[in-house]
Order: sequence, then structure tokens, then C-alpha cells
Amino acid sequence: MPDQYTSRNRISLVYSGEDYFSLLLRLIEKAKQTIHLQVYIYDNDETGKQVGEALKAAANRGVAVFLHVDGYASQKLNGNFRNDMREAGVHFKFFQPLLKSRHFYFGRRLHQKVFVADGLYSLVGGLNISNRYNDMPDQLPWFDVALYSEGEASYQLHLICNQMWRRRRKLKDNIEKKEIEFFCNSISKEERQMMRIRRNDWVKRKSEVWNTYRILFAQSKETITVMSSYFLPGRTYRRLLSRAAKNGVKVKVILAGKSDVALSKNAERYLYDYLLRKNIEIYEYQKTVLHAKISVCDRELVTIGSFNVNNISAYASLELNMDIKNKEFGSYVEDVLEKIISNDCLHVTAENYKSSTNIFRRLLQKISYTIVNWILTLFTFYFKQED
Repeated sequence: MPDQYTSRNRISLVYSGEDYFSLLLRLIEKAKQTIHLQVYIYDNDETGKQVGEALKAAANRGVAVFLHVDGYASQKLNGNFRNDMREAGVHFKFFQPLLKSRHFYFGRRLHQKVFVADGLYSLVGGLNISNRYNDMPDQLPWFDVALYSEGEASYQLHLICNQMWRRRRKLKDNIEKKEIEFFCNSISKEERQMMRIRRNDWVKRKSEVWNTYRILFAQSKETITVMSSYFLPGRTYRRLLSRAAKNGVKVKVILAGKSDVALSKNAERYLYDYLLRKNIEIYEYQKTVLHAKISVCDRELVTIGSFNVNNISAYASLELNMDIKNKEFGSYVEDVLEKIISNDCLHVTAENYKSSTNIFRRLLQKISYTIVNWILTLFTFYFKQED
């Protein structure tokens, strides 16, 4: 089952920019049977066109290519783009909400970012298909991370994507299980990693990513490091983080210094006073816009994917994370985050927070928090009622 750990996996951490997109293009180019790409935002810019051409080329050589994008965030994709993809043999569709009209859109969104090739090679993280996440001549990419994996977990992702493509009947699987088994068994014991897929989908009563974070916050003994681009934890998460810090756990949160959503960032900063009073360390990423969602507990349990620590991810959007349970990989991720803190972050202390926040900024933060919290409460209430 996808929610159980599998062991025959080989993994590595991939960063936004050339690192991610060069790997994505190589995987598309070497695919032989099936490609699934599910993404929240697909922009028809230079990056989107490059990926699109690679997908069309794969379809032209006989690969079954399925491109599934969110109907809200990717609605700017015009008819010419969609027709061009379909004429080239790419199976394209929008993920639809519960209610939709020309002027109204309400319902869950496909926020997960998943790529799978041949049921063996996968990428899961926070990256969309857009110039914002790529190395461009005039700008740095938004900072984001993804997990590249080979093996059992990738095949489970393939099956999930197949099932999502057809609501009433499963998409026929054209991959031989013997090939999957042979490949998985070829991964050496030294390389194998314990992994599991975690999903949030209120329609299917799944809150697995939410539970991973609950466990991570509740059962930590020594350290918790959270990197989240839109950090607005609900009461349960705030209580667990406060309790962990009170019990001597070193809790650090790495948040956006530069944000693409000013309202959300102001609301987030309204929580700083609370977090600092609970002895939770705050670091703001300075180099570029932070979009990553990755956390590690006790240098052993890592979760990475599309899930932000807020109620939209918890209750409204389709989210997908990968959990990795391994001390070596967990220590590696912890060291990476510590290096980012040292080199690219501003440490927010009680002193510099108070000195940089006057009564007017504090009022703006409170108003922003009230508005955002009202929106989140509306979403949460509606979806809990439907659930």
C-alpha cells in the first residue's frame, strides 16, 4: 500500500533551476512506455515550451504521455496550446473543481507536483513548470526542492496517477510488473531507502501528509527543522510545536523573506511574536523567493513535497509528499538546511523583530492575518462539512 514504507528505492535531492529541469528533460527523453506529469501551474513560457516539446517528442515515438494540470492555476493555457499537445498525441486535461462557471471557481485544487516515467523514475516536490523555477538569464529561480527516486515508490506513484486520470475506471497499465521487480531488486542494499507516499485529499478522506507533520511535531526528541513557503499553522500544529520547544526540542522554521503573496507574508509575520515567545527560532530566506516545502525531525524522518503548513494544504488542496525514514539521508537534509540558514537567511530575533515593527506595520500584519485566517476558516469549514 502507498501509505506503507517500501525499501527498494534509490533517492537524491534535486534543486530548482538547471538541476531540476535538466533532469526532468532527460527523464522525458529516455522514457519508453509511460509519462505522467501532474502540476499545479503550467506556464506557456520558455520553460513550459521546452518541456512541452519534450513531451510531444515522447508521444511521437510511442510513449503514452499524460499531462494533468490544475484548472484554476493553469487556466491561462489557451486553446492553441491544448490543441497542439493533443494533436501531437499528448493526453491533456484540466483537473476540475466541484463548482465552476465562467466567473466562479470553487473546490479542491490539484496542488501536488508529480512526474513519473515508466513507473520507475519519479520527481516529487514543490516545483511548477514555469520560468520562475528555472535558471533564466535575467533572474534567479525561486528556491525549491524535489525528491528524485527510482524503484518501488515510483511505481506506486505511477498507479496513483493512472487512477487519477480516470475517475470511474482505472487507466490500463501498460508496464510489465516483471520489469519493475527486476529493476527494484537490482538496487543494492547499501543504496536502499525506506519511503512512503503521503496524500491529502478530503474527497477520499485522506489526511496522510497532515498526520506526518502531526507525528513529526509530536514525537520529536531533539530537533525539528521546517522549511515552508506559506507558513500559517493551525491551532493543532502551533500547540504541538510549542510543546516540543517547551520539552527541549530545538525547533527552527525557515520562511520566505521575499514572498510573491504580500498578504500571506504579512499574516505570517503576525505569528512571529507568538513563535518567538515559545522559543521557536525563525529564519527568513533572503536569496530569492522561497517556495520549498521540506522538513526533518531528529535527523531521521524527512518529508518533502507540495504540502505547506497551513489549512489550505491541510483541508482543501490535493497534496502529495514523500516520507523518507533514514538517519543518513535525514542527517544530510538537516546539514543542507543548516547551511542554508548560515549562508542565506536572516535570523529573526525578538529584538530585531520589535525594532523593525512599528504600530502601523503591526496593525497591517493583524489585518492581513485576520483576512487570511477568515479565508482559511471558510475553506476549512466548507470542506470539513463536505467531508
